[in-house]
Amino acid sequence: MQITTVTVGPVATLCYLLSREGAEDCLVIDPGDEPGRILRAAAGKRIAAILLTHGHFDHIGAVNDLLEKDTPLLIHELDAPMLTSPVLNASRQLLRQDVSVCTVRKDGSPLRPNLLHEGSRLSLAGLEIEVLHTPGHTPGSVCYRVEDALFTGDTLFEHGWGRTDLPGGNEHDLFASLRRLMPMTKTLPFYPGHDA
Repeated sequence: MQITTVTVGPVATLCYLLSREGAEDCLVIDPGDEPGRILRAAAGKRIAAILLTHGHFDHIGAVNDLLEKDTPLLIHELDAPMLTSPVLNASRQLLRQDVSVCTVRKDGSPLRPNLLHEGSRLSLAGLEIEVLHTPGHTPGSVCYRVEDALFTGDTLFEHGWGRTDLPGGNEHDLFASLRRLMPMTKTLPFYPGHDA
């Protein structure tokens, strides 16, 4: 699996592009901003799906510009309301501007996100994906195990974890999620939503 990292937006969100070597399509995890840079990193590959680890503004900001007619958007069911709510996705509070995902695609067709649950298994762009529900940073935070790598969003960073003081955050749930993830990080490389 090839992994390309693009750091985007005002809070340096780590967006990941995943693909098989030589494949014509890729997956995008957490396109938080700067869609042009993300598309350049895709290097002409078709975006087969957009996967969100959670619904905060800094992880969804480029979704509107990357969605084509048939591009699936995947998010845990508990975070789906954040896509269209600047209050829930914290953009109004932290950016002082509203960020939301459109409910209609560029071609006029309705956008209905694919809702994920604990244990969902997906096969996209030739990659096998397992969904781990890891609440705490948000109610619907997830980690994606893709092949032999773990994408942890804002649940787990290299030297810490995500905040719990935004809407829906829960410290008790976050620490339970961290206890679940820690054994995995001893055998799997993990890729967080931010460097710090």
